[in-house]
Amino acid sequence: MPSTFSVFHDDRFWVGVLEVAGPGGVRAARHVFGTEPGNAELLEFVRRDFDGLLDAALASPEVAVERRARRRPVSPKRLARQAAKEQATRPLSTAAEAALARAHEESGHLNRAAAKRRAAEAAHERRASARRQAKERHRGR
Repeated sequence: MPSTFSVFHDDRFWVGVLEVAGPGGVRAARHVFGTEPGNAELLEFVRRDFDGLLDAALASPEVAVERRARRRPVSPKRLARQAAKEQATRPLSTAAEAALARAHEESGHLNRAAAKRRAAEAAHERRASARRQAKERHRGR
């Protein structure tokens, strides 16, 4: 499966996006670096955390990509202009953005359910603690 890893500045942070192209479409995952990563930091990230990012990309939902057939070969000058234009713009494809948005939406549902469960457990613990303290006061301790 061909894949690309792009690092770019996204308003406040430096972000790396891994796009994995498959037969059915594109899957994507992102990693926020924070400050601008240097070569040493990128190498350390690839050594230590890239497998996790790849797993996250493969676990994300796949977004279909429409492909257009070329009718005739492109001239080298036009190809050079297109390459320069691509390098000047943000390197994230729209399919990768859609894949990231869908993965973020799915994880949001899971996070909301977990947050509700944690809040209910905290409320139960507060109530139990208050009952214990009331019992202790009642016993005169």
